[in-house]
Amino acid sequence: MASHRRPKQPSRARVTVLTTAAAAAVAFSSQAANAAPSEKPSKDEVKAKVDKLYEEAEQATEKYNGAKEKQEKLQKEISTIQDNVARGQEELNELRDSLGLAAASQYRTGSIDPSVQLFLSSDPDSYLDKASTLDQLSSQQVEALKKVQEKQRELAQDRAEASEKLKDLASTRAELGKKKTEVQGKLSSAQKLLNSLTAAEKQALAAEQERASRDSERDAISDNVPPGSGRAAAAYAFAQSQLGKPYVYGATGTSSYDCSGLTSRAYAAAGVQIPRTSEAQAQIGTKIYSTSQLKVGDLVFFFNDLHHVGLYAGNGQIIHAPRTGTVVRYESMGTIGGPFMFGVRV
Repeated sequence: MASHRRPKQPSRARVTVLTTAAAAAVAFSSQAANAAPSEKPSKDEVKAKVDKLYEEAEQATEKYNGAKEKQEKLQKEISTIQDNVARGQEELNELRDSLGLAAASQYRTGSIDPSVQLFLSSDPDSYLDKASTLDQLSSQQVEALKKVQEKQRELAQDRAEASEKLKDLASTRAELGKKKTEVQGKLSSAQKLLNSLTAAEKQALAAEQERASRDSERDAISDNVPPGSGRAAAAYAFAQSQLGKPYVYGATGTSSYDCSGLTSRAYAAAGVQIPRTSEAQAQIGTKIYSTSQLKVGDLVFFFNDLHHVGLYAGNGQIIHAPRTGTVVRYESMGTIGGPFMFGVRV
């Protein structure tokens, strides 16, 4: 006969825990419902965050430019080495072919010299190391064998060098992709912040930037500013002709620029080849640490890591490609966002 037991009642302790948890949940829900929504950041707060993101993006951009430049250099070097290997292999084949003809001639006469057979070996070094073998060869044969040996060594060195540069190229390409992703991430975050602004706030920010650019243009170049050299003046004139063109990371013109892209293209237009990145550009020419000694067309560098560069325009102004969302423009050195480090007279 089946037994009928009363269902087990929950213990007093379990009831207490459940009741406490339920009460806490209700209290939390009530607090969440009554909590004031987080305040929307002000226009100036958004601008400060965006400026910081743009600065970080520009730092990554200069690293990206450096990796890209290294990649292009490695590709050229590898191509040259591979061409040398191809030519060297052809020369080695010709040397072996000539030795093969000598062996064939002796074979037809029925008396092939054992010393000629070694010419056809892929490893003539072992024969050259044996004095007894060398004694059996004519001076002409020894010279031919040494040419084969030297050519094999050259090819081995070239192939080893190409192999190392290919590894370096793979690493550089990985770094290039990493920096590109980093730049795009910073720019995307900045754009999201800008999108959070109202239309009126966006318009106010644009008006502030336009006003600052007009003021800088008005203040640039007065009669008491010493002119640069002929080439510096030509570079500066080119930069002036690019005013209003947009900033695009990695760009070197002529439809768009990043900071070092503008300066390198400006000096190229003046007939002077300077490095691609701001960090490398800072290592050329004569350094000038006093702003009072700067001349029009001098390169000017900002931030401790030298990730921003422009061309001096006089009266504490520069022409530069500032950052994403802006154009090539005049700007006061005091509003760049980072300290002036030094100038360089190319």
